[in-house]
Amino acid sequence: MQIFPSRSEFQKHAGKGNLIPVYCDLMADFETPVSVYSKLKASGGPAYLLESIEGGATLNRYSFIGFQPRKTFEMHLGGEVKVRYRDGKEESFPCPDDPLSVIEEEMAQYNPVRLPDMPRFIGGAVGYLSYEYIHCVEASVPIADKDVLKMPVAHFLVTDTLVIFDRARQTIRLLVNAHVSSPEEAEASYDKAVEALQELADLLRKGRAIPTLPVPSSGTVEVPDGNFTKDRFESMVETCKEYIRSGDVIQVVGSQRFEKRYTKSPLDLYRVLRIVNPSPYMVLFDAGPYALVGASPEVHVRLTDGLAEVRPIAGTRPRGKNTETDIAYEKELLADEKERAEHLMLVDLARNDLGRVCEYGSVKVPEYMVVERYSHVMHIVSQVEGDIAGNRNAYDLMRATFPAGTVSGAPKIRAMQIIAEQEKEQRGPYAGAVCYFSYDGNLDSCIAIRTATIKDETIYVQSGAGLVADSKPDAEYQETVNKASGMLKAIDLAEKL
Repeated sequence: MQIFPSRSEFQKHAGKGNLIPVYCDLMADFETPVSVYSKLKASGGPAYLLESIEGGATLNRYSFIGFQPRKTFEMHLGGEVKVRYRDGKEESFPCPDDPLSVIEEEMAQYNPVRLPDMPRFIGGAVGYLSYEYIHCVEASVPIADKDVLKMPVAHFLVTDTLVIFDRARQTIRLLVNAHVSSPEEAEASYDKAVEALQELADLLRKGRAIPTLPVPSSGTVEVPDGNFTKDRFESMVETCKEYIRSGDVIQVVGSQRFEKRYTKSPLDLYRVLRIVNPSPYMVLFDAGPYALVGASPEVHVRLTDGLAEVRPIAGTRPRGKNTETDIAYEKELLADEKERAEHLMLVDLARNDLGRVCEYGSVKVPEYMVVERYSHVMHIVSQVEGDIAGNRNAYDLMRATFPAGTVSGAPKIRAMQIIAEQEKEQRGPYAGAVCYFSYDGNLDSCIAIRTATIKDETIYVQSGAGLVADSKPDAEYQETVNKASGMLKAIDLAEKL
């Protein structure tokens, strides 16, 4: 097993930073991200698996698997931050007004040495920010009183050990971030990292193979009752239309939550989702007491080597049975004035949000209203990007863009005030963000939609609809049911495995 960098190269790097990636590459012809995740999760503790399936068909180059976090941070607004260490030690302290500042301060301690040939994520903090995090950056948006899920406003795992699938090379990279506080400690730090790599390789070789399962068959799904009756939801639509007519807002994204009993593992649901709903952001985040399993179609915000990106999605049509019908649906979608107007609104929101933290004049829209095709649907998509300002970072970018206009409305602040008034229940992870903050300053995140929350043998699925001046209440209610149906069908199939 060849280790990179070599011992002598590692010692040369020791004076350049206090965190140095040490890695080895293995052939990936007998493993999958799911099989590796299963083996690592069996060792105990929280773990995550992050994948991307572009256009609903092509797996992105990298999949990331993290386990045995060095630290976990569980933040409760108005309560405590609970910190757990790998060795079992625990501590707590009062939660600050901005919980994300805890992660920012934790990550600021590290100055990673940048090695060539590395993906944009090399380890760091992986977790979620719930929708209620908006109150931390915009105090005028109230938090609904009723809290059904009773989950932290944010939960992050800080992992030094990472397994990276590289599909372009058909390799598995085992990576351990070595902590080097001084050049004199380089030798011992390198030995410790190499030992950790060897233990990880042994774990993969000896781990229990995941059972092979038949491809789940499709079928009808029974949608459980939501936290809104149909009449109450339709009443909310009418109230929001009154706000729109009075000029308060242009759009409000109202939502409802469905719940049902769930007895299988989060991994079982994730395996089904990979088959029935492949998406750009596939997420399995298992914190232990609860888990998030998602197939989100939409980036929240991304920062890669100083370039900030948002990719708004609005406007949907089903996929056609053949190329001709696909083209017909695409033309119909691009000709729909209502869909175009909603998309333009989201593009303007994205430009405004990025403009708050990017260099003046750098925000551009290199792609505008292109159609992207996914496994079951097609969407209108635009690309908005800008150069992050020199005095800003990934955390500022997250604060400036949170939450996405897709799940709030416009103008965002007033729309969210109306959401709190009308929904009356905290959303929890739904409409927040699942994200990673890499040691090297990069950020990637997705909007937590088409994402299920599993807790205490109950699974929760929430979905929304964009309410505008000409919204039909019964149609908007049905849209929330339709959006939830895909995940609910996957849940039913997972229960039958």
